[in-house]
Amino acid sequence: MMKSVILFVCLLTALCGIAQDDFLAKQYFNDGEYEKALVFYEKLVDQNPRRMDFAENMIRCYQQLEYYEKAEGFLMGRLESGNAFPTIYIELGYNYRLQENTQQATVYYNKALEAIEKNPNYGYGIGVGFQRFSLLDFALQAFERAMELNPELDYNFQIAQIYGEQGNIEKMFVAYLQLLDKGRSTLGNVLGKIGDFITEDADNENNRILKKVILQKAQKDPDVLWNEMLSWLYAQQKQYNFAFTQEKAIYKRAEGSTFERMEALGNTSLENDAADIAQQVFEYIVKNSSEIVTRLNAQLHLLDIELLRAEEKDFDRIDTSYQELMNTYGYQVPTLQLQVAYANFLTFKRSESEKAILILKKSLELPLAKYGEAYIKMALGDILVFDQKFNEALIYFSQIQKSLKNDVLGQEARFKVAQTSFYKGDFDWALTQLKVLRGSTSQLIANDAMQLSLLISDNSLEDSTQTALKKFARADLLAYQNKNQEAIAELEEILQQHKGEKIEDEALLRQAQLLEASNNLEAALFNYTKIIEFFGNDILADDAHFAMAELYRTKLNNTEKAKYHYERILYNFQDSYYFPQARKNFRILRGDTIN
Repeated sequence: MMKSVILFVCLLTALCGIAQDDFLAKQYFNDGEYEKALVFYEKLVDQNPRRMDFAENMIRCYQQLEYYEKAEGFLMGRLESGNAFPTIYIELGYNYRLQENTQQATVYYNKALEAIEKNPNYGYGIGVGFQRFSLLDFALQAFERAMELNPELDYNFQIAQIYGEQGNIEKMFVAYLQLLDKGRSTLGNVLGKIGDFITEDADNENNRILKKVILQKAQKDPDVLWNEMLSWLYAQQKQYNFAFTQEKAIYKRAEGSTFERMEALGNTSLENDAADIAQQVFEYIVKNSSEIVTRLNAQLHLLDIELLRAEEKDFDRIDTSYQELMNTYGYQVPTLQLQVAYANFLTFKRSESEKAILILKKSLELPLAKYGEAYIKMALGDILVFDQKFNEALIYFSQIQKSLKNDVLGQEARFKVAQTSFYKGDFDWALTQLKVLRGSTSQLIANDAMQLSLLISDNSLEDSTQTALKKFARADLLAYQNKNQEAIAELEEILQQHKGEKIEDEALLRQAQLLEASNNLEAALFNYTKIIEFFGNDILADDAHFAMAELYRTKLNNTEKAKYHYERILYNFQDSYYFPQARKNFRILRGDTIN
């Protein structure tokens, strides 16, 4: 027993010693202190001759210190042992390459390739070995030759990556499509890789090459997979009409088809201001779907599209359409979205909140699951806020918050508690809720919480009476009630009566957003410009730059000015919430190839 304990202690001590040496070696290596790292790696290799990571790092130290003969001697010793993997030839070749002896390097690279002739299964390790040293032509030879010798092997993924690195785009696309053809990769994975090489421009050379390659595949093998790829490509190019044609073909040909893909296309079209195509998509779904929820969702989307174009005189007709849907579907758990949509229409378009509240309270009588109940209560709370019944709204939001404490929906309800308290003028309670939400798992909620929190705290310190803040809360509520002109006037009062106070930039931004929503673009630009000129180093400067960039890009078609404002965010506001989107939009406008 004592001998076993002593043996265990010795073994543990040895392992601790190895771990300590490994840690120090890595630290010296990463710091570029190769002489010191080498002392430890030589010791580690001596103690652990089978550990390839120790051996490789020791060789890197030799090469960094230009001890090429030592590196060669060690590698030759491994070769002579008879147990070395053929990648040792690549290491030897690379050692000669560092000495600018390319002829001798090539000799050893070819020896590595010769090993594949004896055993094609070496192909992967040798190919990856070449890739490590950016020897892409040799890596291609390794992968391709291994596949020729053993058709069961499939290295198209590695081959595609290499073609991409080499800029051989057509061959890369062909290789990725081969992976799909053989079922060796998922469509999502391949599209993720291909997406890095195309743009929104249908005339971009890479886009045209991809389209050609897909069509060639489709001609040889008319599989629905190629329709899916074409649909995806057209959607990237914002050619939603062509994508719709492909989606119809997919629906007709694919076994067990659903309308999930087509719904996604309709939503994407709508989000990208292609309402006419979205309308065609949803009309097709209504005509062809027999599934209640799918059909109803499409009908509701069609009403949303009508509302985008509607004037007040059209509301009676749209109201009738909602009532017809209510008569058709009634009050059912699977059709809650109808009751919520109709209630929102009645409230926010017709100011008939009493009718809306009755509809939602009747929906609450259904046998609802936790999320269904929260969904209705959230909509009901929103309408009660519109009606300025703040205390009743707070009860519903608080109930959701308690029942879904760790859920994003629960966090959204907490934000609505804060927002409602803000409208009500209870700024202290709003701040209490917002402090919790600044660590929300939803970045959007966290960002909104931070902005509202700063608005309240900054403007409470300067003005103990909170006069300007109360006016701002009133303007925000008016905007929520779709009384934009009244909200703009309230904000103008703040700008006139509270010049030089902290709230000025907040009022300018909020007013600009409302002016933009009212299509008064020049006035909106004037406000954004004032924020940049007078508050250029403050917290809302990035909001103003991003808003101006989006306005120039989407509505005023001024690419150069849009680029300028995106660029200001990239240079001056790297920690901005808008940074990722600003970078993406800037690169698209500049003509970069990105996903």
